[in-house]
Amino acid sequence: MLRRHFLKTLALSSGIMLPLSRSAFARQSSDGDVAQKKLIVIMLRGAVDGLNVVAPVGDANYRRLRPSIGLAKPGTEFGAINLDGYFGLNPALADLTDLWNEKKLAFVHSSGSPDTTRSHFDAQDYLETGTPGRKSTQDGWMNRLLSTLPGDKYPTRSLAIGPVMPRILSGNAVVTNIANGAAGSKATLLDNPAIGNAFDKMYQGKAAYSQQYQDAKSAHKDIMTASMDHMDKVEMAASNGAPLPNGFPGDASRLGTLMKNDPKIQMAFFALGGWDTHVNQGSDKGKLANLLSPLGKGLATLSKQLGPLFDDTTIVVMSEFGRTAHENGTGGTDHGHGNVMWVLGGKVAGGKVHGRWSGLDENSLYEGRDLAITTDFRSVLSQVAERHLQLSDKQLATVFPLMPRADAGLALFAS
Repeated sequence: MLRRHFLKTLALSSGIMLPLSRSAFARQSSDGDVAQKKLIVIMLRGAVDGLNVVAPVGDANYRRLRPSIGLAKPGTEFGAINLDGYFGLNPALADLTDLWNEKKLAFVHSSGSPDTTRSHFDAQDYLETGTPGRKSTQDGWMNRLLSTLPGDKYPTRSLAIGPVMPRILSGNAVVTNIANGAAGSKATLLDNPAIGNAFDKMYQGKAAYSQQYQDAKSAHKDIMTASMDHMDKVEMAASNGAPLPNGFPGDASRLGTLMKNDPKIQMAFFALGGWDTHVNQGSDKGKLANLLSPLGKGLATLSKQLGPLFDDTTIVVMSEFGRTAHENGTGGTDHGHGNVMWVLGGKVAGGKVHGRWSGLDENSLYEGRDLAITTDFRSVLSQVAERHLQLSDKQLATVFPLMPRADAGLALFAS
């Protein structure tokens, strides 16, 4: 086997994306405080219906626009879970009520991308590059963030969990891609001691390949070691290039184990599919609820699995755009505009629905059909980067080069 082919095979089996240059592995000055801060991003591909996730049950127009799929008011049979007297949480997310009551879960309503596209492909691309409306961006904002953070550039510092390397983590910084479920920690040919030792000798002293070989081997070893106490099988079904959330609780538990066992892991990304609910969406039960339930269970599991580490972790849940305020003729919703973002973590200013709510009356709806956007998604992400990961204004400009003026009214973290 040619060396370049072997390195490629090792990289794929380990999940590591080898960089084009050695600069990505350059060691920088360590910053222990920042390195302890963790970030997990979960993208719901297909455009989740935020109006049935955090439902404005106190808005008189809500049930008028959604006579068959709108959630009932809290206190009624199958009603929403009361959040603040105006907004209610979908009952399928009941596993998150403890985090809400502990003020470790917050929502940002009427949030999203200022770009007006209703194309899944374009909207997801803008959400992942962090440059809405600009198609020429080559890298993802999480990769730029990874390059900006101080500290040692370990191959496993950022994980992409799923079948492919996502756009959000593409770029010059090295990222490790591991499969969903138990496949992400399966042994490879090199885990056989005799074969592994033979390859070690073959690459010893070969400057052109030795470092890449060692980096890939190190990444695989880190993942295998950290996975030792969680090897449950998780079956995943594919949907639009991303798995359905059915297996997310298992994957979330595995990630919590990895992050506890390997302090080098600082960031992780999941993509979950199936949220394009044009038909038979349902309300407290049905297609959407069946997707929300494992998502809620997975997030609750992840917070518990992280243990004390959750206090230094921020989790962001986002989707490319929302859905129409009015239900359609097939019991579903169509592509919309404004949505709701979720923010979880030990230092989050939780127990609150943040953002400026514009309402659902005809004059307030975007183009007369969609929830209007009052908070740019980058305002949420940049505040996470600034307040949680302690980035400077100059660093923020690198991660979000087209960032609008900061939203002075948004305060997502406890002081």
